[in-house]
Amino acid sequence: MAVLTAANAIGQALASLNLGLFIKPMGDELGISRAEFGWAGSVRSIAGAATSPWMGRLVDRHGARWLLAGTTFIAGLAVMALAWIDAGWQLIALIGLMGLVGVLGPNQLTTTVPVLKWFVAKRSRAVAILSIGAPLGAVLFLPLTQYFIDDFGWRVAWLLLGAIAIVVIVPTSLKYVRREPEDMGLLPDGRVASSSGSGDLDGIEEYSWTTKQALRHRSFWQLAMVFSVVMFALGTMALHRLPAFVERGIDPTWVAWAVAFDATLASISTLILGALGSRVPVRYLGGAGLALMGLSAWILLVGRTAEEMFLSMGLFGFGIGGLLYMQNIIWADYFGRAHVGAIRGLVNPITMLVSATGAPIAGYVFDITGSYEPIWEVSIWLMALGTVAVLLTPPPEPPRDA
Repeated sequence: MAVLTAANAIGQALASLNLGLFIKPMGDELGISRAEFGWAGSVRSIAGAATSPWMGRLVDRHGARWLLAGTTFIAGLAVMALAWIDAGWQLIALIGLMGLVGVLGPNQLTTTVPVLKWFVAKRSRAVAILSIGAPLGAVLFLPLTQYFIDDFGWRVAWLLLGAIAIVVIVPTSLKYVRREPEDMGLLPDGRVASSSGSGDLDGIEEYSWTTKQALRHRSFWQLAMVFSVVMFALGTMALHRLPAFVERGIDPTWVAWAVAFDATLASISTLILGALGSRVPVRYLGGAGLALMGLSAWILLVGRTAEEMFLSMGLFGFGIGGLLYMQNIIWADYFGRAHVGAIRGLVNPITMLVSATGAPIAGYVFDITGSYEPIWEVSIWLMALGTVAVLLTPPPEPPRDA
């Protein structure tokens, strides 16, 4: 669990959330446009969508041990290579490579699927701990990235960040990560199997849907729609809000600390959700998170001061904690653990392809109009739609022949 949580944390250093801090220095020096930065994130999503079904089946069948080590090694080298680029297309190609190997974010199957397989009764708590990784990574790597840029320049910053990822994750994943508890003579939640290979799960074992069964149920498609529109809206804001605040006259160091504040509250949010998750349906917790993100987007739209920036970031942090928690747990809660990698591998292309358009569209809107306001207004309505839709998506009943 510690290795997987650390991997999610270090993912924030791999041209993910911290990419926004590079927009001004790289753009000013190399002439890379906002749309090109947006396309970098979109190509990563498109590449991830192409390989996600394959990655999901591999994680189900062989586990994440070698996959996590290999993909982190490739992503780390790609990040280090960003130190030598001199054009926008090179930025897009290298970040696209990270998507191709399935690195970053809640769609990173190599970190989320193992936890879903190892826990059933304690899944809510385990997923909350895993979900803390990304916001904790932001708390650490946003200020650290800005420090690297200020003191050593953006090129050296990329070299240092890529090296950290490789040195920390590759050896620890090879040593500690395993596919599922049954491979070690255990049962979910740390229970010990009997000599016959079975064990008492006190009635907590769940029905596991096959991928074909999941694809035939409307809950699968409703959740796919929710995550698609929400991730599109998130794509318009997450990357571009950082330079937007800088252009409103707020010091870049304060912006970096505001994102760290955002991430701190996301960590607190996931801990609260982990405590509530065994008693409150996940769709209610996730819906509350989406509503807070919509409110954050509205303040982002109208705010101009540092105080308003911190308020927007704080609400966003509480909200993104709910989104991360819901994305990580809902597929196993709704469809079981046996085929959760394959099921998530099928839904990821849908959500990632739709969400991939958010960042470049926001970039084009800014390049054409000089403002992000039109696209952010659309995003607020999409957050509201996602909130309502997830609240209206209850867990599916197992098939009658189960």
